[in-house]
Amino acid sequence: MKSIFDLTNKVAVITGGTGVLGSSAALSLSEAGVKLAVLTTNKKNGAGLEKTIRDSGGEIVLLEGNVLSKPSMEKARDAVLDKYGQIDMLLNVAGGNMPGATIARDQTIFDLEMNDFDKVTQLNLNGTVIPSLVFGKVMADQGSGTIVNYSSMAVPRVLTRVAGYSASKAAMENFTKWMAVEMATKFSDKIRVNALAPGFFIGNQNRSLLLNEDGSFTERGADIIRNTPMGRFGEPDELNGALHFLCSDASKFMTGAVIPIDGGFNIFSGV
Repeated sequence: MKSIFDLTNKVAVITGGTGVLGSSAALSLSEAGVKLAVLTTNKKNGAGLEKTIRDSGGEIVLLEGNVLSKPSMEKARDAVLDKYGQIDMLLNVAGGNMPGATIARDQTIFDLEMNDFDKVTQLNLNGTVIPSLVFGKVMADQGSGTIVNYSSMAVPRVLTRVAGYSASKAAMENFTKWMAVEMATKFSDKIRVNALAPGFFIGNQNRSLLLNEDGSFTERGADIIRNTPMGRFGEPDELNGALHFLCSDASKFMTGAVIPIDGGFNIFSGV
């Protein structure tokens, strides 16, 4: 009997697909028989991922694209449809932060750089909205599909310093719920929009913030571990079970949900 988690021959588009979390998702979905279109700002960054997937018998196309440009996303969409003929999943993994949108220890909110705040908002909010519009229209036309956005613990918990990132991810999470209602009520109950909310995973952008060069915790890293009941950072592949759940028929009556994967950080009061 076919498993409700079966994803064989589905097609997934992944923005930010060459980063730590995006590449982990790509590898996991490929192992499940998913055909991949991985979007990146520089194809050289995805050469290793592409080789690994092809060497293991998977199907992948690596495409350069700018999530803040609708024409760029439309070009990528056309390339995916030309190759695979359908788009079943969109993973909006692209996102990030900038120093000027972060409040240093010796600063206050009044030192916030609005130019950087705007750039972070564009990346985290518009960089999810634009791909959702472009690839979501394909799903609307075919009457099925699933979008999985990547949120953050910066939404349900007030994390110090990351003002721009927190605000933009909160807006993106609200858009996730709004888009879920729009797709289900106006197009098809087989189109779902959900989100994962990762806790703390070591990536290229936050490594120096959480770890010293010798691998020990920074002060902020130690604070996070103290407030994580499981007492450790997450491993990228620990997101993928929930990802498979959201992409498969196992969650077919689920939309507008945000699943925290955080080692208990979100529920812990610290006392």
